[in-house]
Amino acid sequence: MKDISTSSPLLDTRKIVITGVLAAIAILLGITRLGFIPVPNISGNATIMHVPAIIGGVMEGPVVGLLVGLIFGIFSWLQATNPMFADPIVAVLPRLFIGVTAYYSYALFKNWNEYVALVVAAVVGTLTNTILVLGAIVLRGYLPVEALIPIIPQAIAEVIIAVVITVTVVMAWKRLEKGSGKSSI
Repeated sequence: MKDISTSSPLLDTRKIVITGVLAAIAILLGITRLGFIPVPNISGNATIMHVPAIIGGVMEGPVVGLLVGLIFGIFSWLQATNPMFADPIVAVLPRLFIGVTAYYSYALFKNWNEYVALVVAAVVGTLTNTILVLGAIVLRGYLPVEALIPIIPQAIAEVIIAVVITVTVVMAWKRLEKGSGKSSI
């Protein structure tokens, strides 16, 4: 009997496990609200919930990044403290692309320099979240573009935090795998 979980290149056993671990982290960040940091601007919250999606994309590819981003989006939608985020087009749809863009930007640079690739992936993944969410807010008519300018410092802080966490976690994971004799990511 053929094992279905290993026959698909999109979701093999390893990818399912990594998705589960990162989804559990995203769920923990969502349930405890540790992933949503209250800020005094129109967004209501800064976030680190996008980081597991970035890590998933970098470690296991765009499908894993998309699935973990979906978890983030669902929590953002279900626990909306701001009426704009009660709209799934604002809260869920943009989050699907975080891990996907992080993966492709990482893949573009990883053969040149691993650290640079991780930094770029974290920056691109974070900006994907910020730009697509804010773009959806504007396109759905919730706010004019000018009202989003105060969010720029928050976006910069989210980028810096994502870079630090992504580089630290992925490099530590790779060292662990290398030390255990497993194939590297």
